[in-house]
Amino acid sequence: NHLEISVWSNVTCCFSLFSQLRAQNQVLKKAVVDEQANCVSLKDQLKQRDQSLRKQEQEMDSLSFRNQQLAKRVELLQEELAVCEAKGKKGKNKGDSPSQHALETKNVFDEDLQKKIEENERLHIQFYEADELHKRQEAQLRARLQELEREAEQHQDAVNGLNTKYTDTIERLHSDKARLEAAEPELFNRSFRSRLCSQQQLRRCQTELSRQVKQSSSVIQEKVPFNDTSEYLSPRLPSYRGPGLKARDVVGQALSFIQDLVAALLNFHSYTEQRVHIYPRDSSIEPISALNQKFSQYLHENAAYVRPLEESFLQLHQSITEDTVTVLETVVKLKSFADHFSSYVQFLKKILPYQLKSLEEECEAPLCTAALTAKNQELHGDMKRVTSMFEKLQNYINVLALPSKLASTSAVFTQLAGCLHSLHDAIKEMSKHYNQKAGLEQELPTVTQKLLTTSECLLGSLGSLTSSTGKIATFFSNNLDFFTSPAYSPKGSTVALSPLQAETMLANKKKASAYISAIKKPRPQSVPYSEALSNRRILTSSTESREGLTQQVQQSLEKIARLEQEKEHWLLEAQLGKVRLEKENQRIADLEAQLAAALGGSLAAQSAAAGTLTQSHEDTEVGMLCTTPSVEHVNEESREQLIKTHYMARVGELTTQLQISDSKAVHFHSECRALAKRLAIAEKSRESLSEDVKRANQNITRLQDELTTTKRSYEDQLSMMSDHLCSMNETLSKQREEIDTLKLGSKGNAKKNKGR
Repeated sequence: NHLEISVWSNVTCCFSLFSQLRAQNQVLKKAVVDEQANCVSLKDQLKQRDQSLRKQEQEMDSLSFRNQQLAKRVELLQEELAVCEAKGKKGKNKGDSPSQHALETKNVFDEDLQKKIEENERLHIQFYEADELHKRQEAQLRARLQELEREAEQHQDAVNGLNTKYTDTIERLHSDKARLEAAEPELFNRSFRSRLCSQQQLRRCQTELSRQVKQSSSVIQEKVPFNDTSEYLSPRLPSYRGPGLKARDVVGQALSFIQDLVAALLNFHSYTEQRVHIYPRDSSIEPISALNQKFSQYLHENAAYVRPLEESFLQLHQSITEDTVTVLETVVKLKSFADHFSSYVQFLKKILPYQLKSLEEECEAPLCTAALTAKNQELHGDMKRVTSMFEKLQNYINVLALPSKLASTSAVFTQLAGCLHSLHDAIKEMSKHYNQKAGLEQELPTVTQKLLTTSECLLGSLGSLTSSTGKIATFFSNNLDFFTSPAYSPKGSTVALSPLQAETMLANKKKASAYISAIKKPRPQSVPYSEALSNRRILTSSTESREGLTQQVQQSLEKIARLEQEKEHWLLEAQLGKVRLEKENQRIADLEAQLAAALGGSLAAQSAAAGTLTQSHEDTEVGMLCTTPSVEHVNEESREQLIKTHYMARVGELTTQLQISDSKAVHFHSECRALAKRLAIAEKSRESLSEDVKRANQNITRLQDELTTTKRSYEDQLSMMSDHLCSMNETLSKQREEIDTLKLGSKGNAKKNKGR
């Protein structure tokens, strides 16, 4: 019993000693950590003191050097003063009076000393200003270094996130690859079976097509050129007009809902853009971040993506009338609406990352509380969900816009109705979270009236968006039976109606209604078949003779040009004849005047007139002789005619060349103007490209500078980290040594206790 008691006492002593040592170990650990922190702070203080000490030593060296210079200068001045005093004493002994000279020398020394003092003060002021400037630059560089370190941490976090994401994607792809490799034999069997089935279907289609070709060729040979016996050209009319009116009514209701949705989306994007300019930074006070600027720029373009939805759906509604067959195959405007909806979804996917980054920036604001951060995280998920719902809607609408690739449209319409309800729920959830967020923002001390007004408008747009999506989902669910029911198809056929069949059916329908309405009216007699064939032959022959008529037209144009030249020739001949006639009339008038003067004058005048008359008579006889036809006159006329013809031909050639030259000049002028415009455009493009090159070079230089700065900062950080690791290794080795010593001491104490 005494032994057990002693053992238990030893055990309790050991446990108590162990607990004391454990507590001491915790205290020692805490003390070691504190000492390490103190050591780091002391090292920093020591570095700062060393730097200040070096600066002060440099200042002391410079001041001591300056003092030595001044001391030497003072010694020289004292020596000069002593020399001057000695000379003055000698002058006194000689009876001179050099007091004036000594006074001037003293004044010079005083001025020199005053200049040196002022220079010393100026140097002290410059030194103080340089020291202050150095401190400010050092503070700015430290702040810049901290900002760059924070950005580097953010970039590293983003890189780590992307690496994690890509690692998960690679692992998933590897698993999919393994699963596909495992399912490869089954796929091979299925592909083999599908090839067999496709070959059989191909054979059946070839036989059916050959049969139809034979039938069509026989019909063409027997009934050329008309064929109205084909079943393809005379589809059966639907038995009622209900689906057409119902489709127009349904699309009209959907148009009003789409208009409400477009208005709500426009308001939502516009108020979101206003909020980006107000919170977390007010653009009227300080510039917003580059990310929010890009986000605002994208949101400003929302109308270019939202308004085409309403316009394309309005065109779809206008294309559906009472006289049209409305099925997916014939509603071609649905493809335009699907394209515009796809472009809007791409716009949503483009702005989604900026929305998420904007929420993250709001979370990083200094006054953002934990509750606001939680609501921003919820809105983060809501925006992703809404965008995914719009993307699903885009897929279903694109599938409906290509009905030839559908096996069953009812399943697509059912899934579309469910997706609309999911979109309504997602927008409703986002509106609720945004309402809660606006309530929390009202409690912030720095909230402005502008932000409150924008938040209220944004909540109103979300409310109208929720209401419009709910109406669309309810409307689609109520009319789901109409969408999934086969409205139009020929009797006894399960094949959907093609656009060509629908057009032919409508044409036959119009012909039937016109025929029924015109039964009681006298109808014109129809054209016999033989007459129609003869008319067709005449039309074919007239078509074949088109080239001959074209040649005749060209010949007629050449003949007209030739006649125009002849017309010009005869006009010139007429002008020459008119000139000759005027000359003859003038000569006759002169002769009559001379005759009258001869009859009424004196004898001398009569004799003179007689002489003149005789002379004129001789001239007349000569003229009459000249006008008489002779061989020389005929030769002269033929020569004149040949000369005239030659010159007229020459004039025609010159006129033609002049016209050709004018046309070439006009052509060259237009080409020169076009080339001048192209040159101006090329100059403008060259200037713009040169500016782009300059901007690109500037960006390259800036990026290279940033890269160099970042590289240098990273190198400094690596060097600091290596120094820190070395110091940490030293401290760890010291701690291990201390722990080993403590363990040895505890073992020695335990042995002593056992020995006791």
